[in-house]
Amino acid sequence: MELQKGRPENTDGRLDKEIRVYDFLDKLGIQYQRIDHEAAMTMEACEEIDRALGDNTTICKNLFLCNRQETDFYLLLMPGDKPFKTKDLSAQIHSARLSFAKPEYMEKYLDITPGSVSVLGLMNDSEKKVQLLIDEDVMKEPYFGCHPCINTSSLKFTTEDLMQKIIPALEHEPVTVTLPTPE
Repeated sequence: MELQKGRPENTDGRLDKEIRVYDFLDKLGIQYQRIDHEAAMTMEACEEIDRALGDNTTICKNLFLCNRQETDFYLLLMPGDKPFKTKDLSAQIHSARLSFAKPEYMEKYLDITPGSVSVLGLMNDSEKKVQLLIDEDVMKEPYFGCHPCINTSSLKFTTEDLMQKIIPALEHEPVTVTLPTPE
């Protein structure tokens, strides 16, 4: 695995949704690095990718959640080493009975499949059905890492660019939450 600067030179065989991410970031003038790798389906698989992206990069758990009625949807960005308990989040966002949303909703609203969830998927949520939730600890490191809507590449850019340029361009006002840190 080798860290590359910017978009791939050759985009043959890459999905349109991945190319749209590079177009989006380039249009915003975001400087980013990319690493291509085997499909990363678990946080454990992401640990090697984390090392390749370098120190001071927050690699998040990206959880796609919904309420019991499947009418309210949330994308939660949280540090990979924090445990997730729905009760810790439910009270803060005033939504009881949170659970993981079905893959078909993930595809419908974010154009993402399980294992590829990323904040960048919000660029596909034209209906604004998904509320962005960010754990405060995500913003503590200088760099942020995520998938470009597929799980065979990972991107690294500054957390400042995420908060000041990318999220405003996604037009999804984030809600900051505080999840407990493990003992």
